[in-house]
Amino acid sequence: MSAASDERTTGNRGTTSQMAGGDPRLDKLVRRLPPRMGDTVTYLLKPSSRWVRIPSGVLLIVGGVLSFLPVLGIWMLPLGLALLAEDVPALRSSRAKVLDWVERKKPHWLDPSAPKK
Repeated sequence: MSAASDERTTGNRGTTSQMAGGDPRLDKLVRRLPPRMGDTVTYLLKPSSRWVRIPSGVLLIVGGVLSFLPVLGIWMLPLGLALLAEDVPALRSSRAKVLDWVERKKPHWLDPSAPKK
């Protein structure tokens, strides 16, 4: 096993090379989530969860558009787009650009040792 694959498999959520389309930056963001939410996102990003991921992404986008209603919020829109980016190539490039921006402007978001807020 190489050092790169060792780094990807660390953590308590199993092998991350299968999740997030293999993007280590997205893996790092998911690892910073609270355990219950992180496990849910990890499940949704698995290739075998495609038929759950697509409707979930669409529902999150609709909820984000309806953010003026109580309980729903604008936070649902980017999460829905990120989930759909796994299956829609046009969204994948946009997700990569957003992750590039996060890497440049907010590198502490990708630091696993940084405290969660």
